[in-house]
Amino acid sequence: MFYSTKKYLLLLGLISVFSPGLSQNDRHPSLGTTDFNIEAFGSAATGEHTPFWIVSNRHGTVPLSAGGGYLRAGTFHKQSLGESLRWGAGLDVIASTPRYRSVYIRQLYAEIGYKWLSLAIGSKDSHTSLWDENLSSGDLVHSANARPIPEINIYMPRFTAVPGARGILQFRGNFAIGRSFDTEYLKQYKNDRQYYIENVLWHHKSLHVRIVDPYGHFPLTATIGIRHHAQWGGTSTNPEEGVQPHSLKDLMRIIVGGSGGNDATISAQVNVLGNHYGSYDIKLGYLNPLFDVHLYKQHFFDDVSGMELFNLPDGLYGIQANIPNFPFINKAVIEYVYTKNQSGPVHYIQFDHSAYPGYGGGRDEYYNSEEYTTGISYFNRSIGSPLITSPEYNKDGHAGFKNNRIRAWHAGIGGYLSRQVAYRLLMTNSEGWGTMVMPFLKKTADFSCAVKISYCHPRLAGWLFSGEVGSDRGSIYGDNLGIALSASKTGTLKIWR
Repeated sequence: MFYSTKKYLLLLGLISVFSPGLSQNDRHPSLGTTDFNIEAFGSAATGEHTPFWIVSNRHGTVPLSAGGGYLRAGTFHKQSLGESLRWGAGLDVIASTPRYRSVYIRQLYAEIGYKWLSLAIGSKDSHTSLWDENLSSGDLVHSANARPIPEINIYMPRFTAVPGARGILQFRGNFAIGRSFDTEYLKQYKNDRQYYIENVLWHHKSLHVRIVDPYGHFPLTATIGIRHHAQWGGTSTNPEEGVQPHSLKDLMRIIVGGSGGNDATISAQVNVLGNHYGSYDIKLGYLNPLFDVHLYKQHFFDDVSGMELFNLPDGLYGIQANIPNFPFINKAVIEYVYTKNQSGPVHYIQFDHSAYPGYGGGRDEYYNSEEYTTGISYFNRSIGSPLITSPEYNKDGHAGFKNNRIRAWHAGIGGYLSRQVAYRLLMTNSEGWGTMVMPFLKKTADFSCAVKISYCHPRLAGWLFSGEVGSDRGSIYGDNLGIALSASKTGTLKIWR
């Protein structure tokens, strides 16, 4: 399905990797630091699950089952070698319960950077979205909802000025290849009625371009971008399918969105190898010394019909206001998420063009795939928006997403009640219609909210104490009330000169 657009995806990949040498004014100190963080977290709830906004968008750390907790310890090193060269490494370990394999490594990586470009190898938290990580409902392509997938990632850490553009034109991008390591988890979770693919390979790349006045004379700014993600390779639990194509030539097919070779399934040969998805991102902003306001739209696509905007109503719509000097409220986000259209109810293969006028390229089945039945998930958590209900909620061990046609309103507010007390409030009202293939007999409705209060004592350097109260009401997450408490300590183990 992506074949007709592969020249654009190839161009995106080449730009992401072979960007020209750019200038950057940031200077790195000629020293290094080895930092640490430790955290203890515990929660309780009246229902079966931890409340939605306590468990979601936390990089997969909070257990879904009620009455969970974890201990977390990490150490991270950053070193500068002059003004241009830098390197770093990190290790983040969690002991969690109740959970499959209660002790696991969540982050383990090494990275090296030169000027505007970095290379990271391993599993590392990253925020590639244009939307606010703490207040947004979650990016539709890559949110903070799941654990990081181990990968090799060439990326630009920040927007960088194009030479000769006087800082007005800036861009950033990335190019990554990774692999899932949730095979053993899936074996104990999935039922025996469904096949799935183990050891899934991943590829993603992005390019965002921003126009902004670095001198602050012109108050408007605009950012546009495209992101492309794909699942491929792995081994199917269906013995008739077995090992999926994973050669270097197949990787090139994935990068450009090409169809599979003779060793691929019939579907991959007819359409495209692997499972592809992505988004067009646009963000417009007004900047002011006292505040700034941003409007944004993320258009999600799952195949060519989505790339050609035949699912135009679908996506994430939002407005964000940053008011740093305003009492109590420093940042606010309002979002609307709609994924019901999916280019229509009829897939183009079954569409009779002679009998019916129109495009007929629908039934996109967001986050799901006929071959990669676990969908866009890692350890059963949605890699995209948590509002599209994660497979972890499926009580029957069903692989994939049962509720990908949703409509939701979301609000997030954050600020400070005093110099030592910060807060965050999240509220979401969502409706679900199931999927195009398996619609719900009755529309679902859910309301989820959570408030988090964080306190740091001026005499306890590096310590942060937090309390949360969350509530769910509705069809999918049930009627549930829960609390969570955490204490964390960050500091520096050593300064290297």
